[in-house]
Amino acid sequence: MKNTALTAIHESLGAKMVPFAGYNMPVSYEGVNIEHETVRKGVGVFDVSHMGEFLISGPNALALIQKVTSNDASKLSIGKAQYSCFPNETGGIVDDLIVYQIKDEQYLLVVNASNIDKDWSHITKYNKEFNADMRNISEGYSLLAIQGPKAVEAMQSLTSIDLSEIKFYNFKVADFAGIEHVIISATGYTGSGGFEIYCKNEEVKQVWDNVFEAGAKFGIKPIGLAARDTLRLEMGYCLYGNDINDTTSPFEAGLGWITKFTKEFVNSKALSEEKKHGLKRKLVAFELDERGIPRHDYDIVDGQGNSIGIVTSGTMSPSLGKGIGLGYVPKVFSEIGSKINIQVRKKSIPATVVKLPFYKV
Repeated sequence: MKNTALTAIHESLGAKMVPFAGYNMPVSYEGVNIEHETVRKGVGVFDVSHMGEFLISGPNALALIQKVTSNDASKLSIGKAQYSCFPNETGGIVDDLIVYQIKDEQYLLVVNASNIDKDWSHITKYNKEFNADMRNISEGYSLLAIQGPKAVEAMQSLTSIDLSEIKFYNFKVADFAGIEHVIISATGYTGSGGFEIYCKNEEVKQVWDNVFEAGAKFGIKPIGLAARDTLRLEMGYCLYGNDINDTTSPFEAGLGWITKFTKEFVNSKALSEEKKHGLKRKLVAFELDERGIPRHDYDIVDGQGNSIGIVTSGTMSPSLGKGIGLGYVPKVFSEIGSKINIQVRKKSIPATVVKLPFYKV
């Protein structure tokens, strides 16, 4: 089991630690509902240093990224980031990721912790054609997500740049918490605003200590992975391994907006055909009409009790106070307002297909 550079701090704060993607990670401190509300209304900090980082450089760096990702990375410029995915050769998704353009001919790819080795092998396979310089820097870097509506105000004293000027999916390489050359990125997976801070492992404790000192008067708190999951689900953001995987197509998952046919990429021809001919199933969002909690892998059934799909993500929404979830169903059940049922143990609970996000600011 690997540790992050902050594991000892999480343990000293009384975090409940669990194995996650090969790492010893804090799942909660005070409890998921309290931590969830802290991020929705104030500011909280996640240690997500288990995420993977690949540096792709050289004259053919963009060409390689264009080949292996679904979005059009040629639209990037220095200081901009882009959500994307790695399509596989059989219609599914290897992983979802964020691509950052750091310099001319240099990009940072941030991938899911559980997929670091798989993603590296996938990109390496295609790099034989391009010979871009690839460096897996995952082990040397830490990542803090400082999230919530008070994040800008709480963190402004730690940097010389104006944090309010960094727009969503933009970033700056600047001083932060007394460290030079930190990536300050207006990204995150909560839907409540804030930043993600990339720094070296040996710098992250200083950053953590300064962040909590600066944020003290704003009620800043450490947040675990359990609240990260409820926050992202309220926004309808896909979680790899649950809502998307090697067998789900980007179009089925509602990720057509990051699938651009302005260039050729892995399996682009087949995905273009799929878009043309229409989908058989779609990932939908639903709310339970009665009390209950939908969970991953629960059956979705029709009015006659026939299984029509499975829940990929589900929880009791702390913000809405009702059961919410995502799941794949045949296209005929995918329209907003469609009625489905979720099999919660032995009870079939009615649910309604709704438009994302569940949580609206």
